[in-house]
Amino acid sequence: MTTAAPAGTRDAAPAPARPASPYRLSFGRVVRSEWIKLLTLRSTWWSLAVTVALSLAISLMMASAARDFGGGLSPVMTIVMPMQFTMLVAGILGAIAVTGEYSTGMIRSTFTAEPHRGAVLAAKAIVVGVVMALATALTYLVAILLTAPILGSAGIDWSDPAQSWTPLAAGVFAMAMFALIGVGFGFLIRNGAGAIAATVGVLFVLPIVTNMFVFAGESWQWIVDLGQYLPMAAAQMATTPAGDDVLRGILTLAAWPAALLLGAWAALRTRDA
Repeated sequence: MTTAAPAGTRDAAPAPARPASPYRLSFGRVVRSEWIKLLTLRSTWWSLAVTVALSLAISLMMASAARDFGGGLSPVMTIVMPMQFTMLVAGILGAIAVTGEYSTGMIRSTFTAEPHRGAVLAAKAIVVGVVMALATALTYLVAILLTAPILGSAGIDWSDPAQSWTPLAAGVFAMAMFALIGVGFGFLIRNGAGAIAATVGVLFVLPIVTNMFVFAGESWQWIVDLGQYLPMAAAQMATTPAGDDVLRGILTLAAWPAALLLGAWAALRTRDA
């Protein structure tokens, strides 16, 4: 006679193997996720709207007053000079695109879905930079169309790239870099107010502080010289028509977000979300 084994000691039937999912989380999907997140935020559209409206308004006013500049202002500068004001909106947009996730706790879900935090950082930087570059290029196009009738024969000389295409391309690049500076501070500080304050400090406050030392004498000239490597000064170099320091300005503009994003990547590897 055989004795039945207790129910608790019987071998359980093997569970059927679940079919492998055909979906994989690729970097392209991470970029698409960041694209959706950024463009579904009202703050993004408000920031872009303010940037476009401010840029167009200043361009129209400068074009209307161009005859009062005594011929010393290149026509293309009426398009790119509003960047001195819109750079703040670009930097703030980059900062809140990151800190908004930290304030709501969504960043934990993001890092759970994609444990490779460097991929999240790269995807967010790409999306923010591309959105700002596209918005700036579209703004420049509208500004050119609106100011052309005002400037008339004194308009942009498209046959000379140094007086037209180069400053415009540098302006688009500069606005994207300003936004990425905000992204870098956002990941480093992780607090909305702190990241915005740091971004505004680098883009707007520090240039004012360094310019104060112009009157301080030769012993303080090194501070003035350092100010030439701030993002705003670099943007002015890069967008100056037929300027001699365009390449230096471009490289300086690229170095700021590169350094901040590398620091943010190192911080993400060692800190909790």
